[in-house]
Parts: sequence; structure tokens; C-alpha cells
Amino acid sequence: MRRRKIHITDQDLHRLEELLAVARSSKNGGNGELASLEKELRRAKIVEPERIPPDVVTMNSKVKLRDVDTGEEMTYTLVFPHNAEIDAGRLSILSPVGTAILGYSTGDVIEWAVPKGTRRIKIEEIIYQPEAQGHYPL
Repeated sequence: MRRRKIHITDQDLHRLEELLAVARSSKNGGNGELASLEKELRRAKIVEPERIPPDVVTMNSKVKLRDVDTGEEMTYTLVFPHNAEIDAGRLSILSPVGTAILGYSTGDVIEWAVPKGTRRIKIEEIIYQPEAQGHYPL
């Protein structure tokens, strides 16, 4: 599958780069989740928060996802690792799904390799995006 250009706000980019810098300086600095996030950030189109399209997944967005193969629906808020609690629906940006959905839009299907093949998740709906509501400092 050809990968689309993703959109990330300059605020999210700055905070994610800080997260990566702290993680790199710790003993866990070389793990795969960090490398995946770095790769995504390098290919992103960076925009001001006021200019991000309202249908794009940004940090602190609440999204409804559907597993294309199983039909399972999930609702998560994309958060920084210290706020993650999967049972409460708060998904870490450093999780494979969290990194995969960042910057994509409603209707997009994201594919990535997993040990048992390929996983495909469709972004069904952006329930809440901070920037669309004028909530920039989240």
C-alpha cells in the first residue's frame, strides 16, 4: 500500500520530538516504537494548529476505528505515554496503533506489518479533535 502524506501540527511535532529526546537519553532509547514514530514524523507535513484539517488525527484526538478484517470497532483518545491507560480508552502514541493513526484522516485505511501478517485499521470518525474546537494548548 502506498503511504499518504500525513499532517501533524507544529505543536505536536515539538512535544513528540521532546518525548523522543527524553526516551533516547534513557536506557530504552533504541526500541522499535521510537524508531517507528521518528519515521512517521520525518515524512509528515507540518502545519500550524489553526490550519490542521478537522478530520485529521492529532494528539489528544478521540477517534473511532474499525479493524477492516474483523469488523471490530474501537474508540480511543491518542495520548502521550504518561497518560495512557488502554482500559480507559487512552492509547499511547508509542503503541503500534497510536503511531500508525497519527496524522491520518477520516476514511483512511492504515496497514502495517504484525507478526501474524498485516493489520488494517480504518479511521471511521474523529469524535473530538482539540484543534477543531480551538483547544490548542492541550
